[in-house]
Amino acid sequence: MSHPHPELGAPPKLAPGGLRVTPLGGLGEIGRNMTVFEYDGRLLIVDCGVLFPEEEQPGVDLILPDFTTLRDRLDDIEAIVLTHGHEDHIGGVPYLLRLKPDIPLIGSKLTLGLIEAKLQEHRIRPYTLEVAEGDREQLGAFDCEFIAVNHSIPDALAVAIRTPAGLVVHTGDFKMDQLPLDSRLTDLNAFARLSEEGIDLLLSDSTNAEVPGFTPHERDISNVMRSVFAGARRRIIVASFASHVHRIQQVLDAAYEYGRKVAFVGRSMVRNMGIARDLGYLRVPPGLVVDVKTLDDLPEHEVVLVCTGSQGEPMAALSRMANRDHQIRIVQGDTVILASSLIPGNENAVYRVINGLTRWGANVVHKGNAKVHVSGHASAGELLYFYNICKPRNLMPVHGEWRHLRANAELGALTGVPMDRIVIAEDGVVVDLVDGRAKITGKVQAGYVYVDGLSVGDVTEVHLKDRRILGEEGIVSVFVVVDSTTGKIVGGPHIQARGSGIDDGAFDDVIPKIQDALNRSAQDGVVEPHQLQQLIRRSIGKWVSDNYRRRPMILPVVVEV
Repeated sequence: MSHPHPELGAPPKLAPGGLRVTPLGGLGEIGRNMTVFEYDGRLLIVDCGVLFPEEEQPGVDLILPDFTTLRDRLDDIEAIVLTHGHEDHIGGVPYLLRLKPDIPLIGSKLTLGLIEAKLQEHRIRPYTLEVAEGDREQLGAFDCEFIAVNHSIPDALAVAIRTPAGLVVHTGDFKMDQLPLDSRLTDLNAFARLSEEGIDLLLSDSTNAEVPGFTPHERDISNVMRSVFAGARRRIIVASFASHVHRIQQVLDAAYEYGRKVAFVGRSMVRNMGIARDLGYLRVPPGLVVDVKTLDDLPEHEVVLVCTGSQGEPMAALSRMANRDHQIRIVQGDTVILASSLIPGNENAVYRVINGLTRWGANVVHKGNAKVHVSGHASAGELLYFYNICKPRNLMPVHGEWRHLRANAELGALTGVPMDRIVIAEDGVVVDLVDGRAKITGKVQAGYVYVDGLSVGDVTEVHLKDRRILGEEGIVSVFVVVDSTTGKIVGGPHIQARGSGIDDGAFDDVIPKIQDALNRSAQDGVVEPHQLQQLIRRSIGKWVSDNYRRRPMILPVVVEV
């Protein structure tokens, strides 16, 4: 079982007849999924998603894959194949198409519907090719066959990529629900046929590899949803991903059964459900869905609101309701359903929202106290079954944190994949398939690219460190006016503190220390402003640390006259 090493350098030139696989996101994390395949100088991209920020990334809106390795090779890209319409697989597409808008997008009807609406907001009109399960398209050097897989969004596809280097199968996100709501099963017959042909490399979803057994059926939620609706006496508010069509369908069915009207809240929810309805993936009985503006005219026991915010996102509708910062105000007796799982890293934010909602009297139903969500990913039992069907010659776990990737690799080994043919990689690690063997050959740049408002890539780890210090320790500003010739103090020091927990008056004790340090510096002939700023920073930093055990950001300003 091979794994990356920190000493990896740039990969060598790809061997003739070899296939290069470079994951730029999705390995060691849940999100930002993107894999680049290279054969004979041509590139095929599978997915281009985003990662949502955690608490230690304040102010960041989205995190993108790093496109550095592609910037000089945009003309080599044959197409972007999209496996399904979740944000962690399509959210980065607009930012890549900004570099070259005419890269073809390949995907199913719903996936393309969702990405086209997103690109419209970015004023990009893409070239698209709609495919369905069973289709086979020649995309330059890559012969791609599309296979139906079951997931928590309709129309998900796996892709089999044929080149002279061998047959590679990328599962995308999948599970093996035998009773899916849309009756669209994961096509095991197709995978068995590919197995007979010989799968040289299998890239397989790892998200639930640690979970024993089989993922529960999606339709198991329907009865739980009905019981929650039956017991609710006032409004019902359901928070879900804006792309979780199956879950919203169950909400609509329950609302119709119990005589309630449904209103979608939030731009992305309204947009995505409108697309799903127009394309026939969401069945909406006539008169069931109403505009949110008409809710005041309805009795509370006839109202269902469907909104975003199931992951505790600060600006999402549910978080704002919990903070009393939304037109919809939670009142005693409302029922709130969080119809999604917790993405790792979001636990604190989600429980903060739950506590906020509970404070205002809501009955909060979530995965921890009711079966209102099932995963969209295959558990260990399904993966074992899948590997026994596929019999891959080489296995590369994808889509998961380190613990998921390693657990998935161990499942592959149990089914007979040789240990030396299982590759555990991470973002940026290059894997070459040459002469039927997959091996790590190097590493390319694949860091985080932060989107902050209109800024893309301008925010760095240094900026985030400064933001964390400002948020946790505050800032101390020191203003001093000095003679430009002698370096002697002409005015100040004036000290102000914000967010540090230190009263401005307390700095009277440190002002003489700063004055002494500056006077000694002047006597030594040190008058350069930058050096004086460093001197001030050290003097006040030591005093704050010694007296308050704090490390605020210190901003010295030296003005010469």
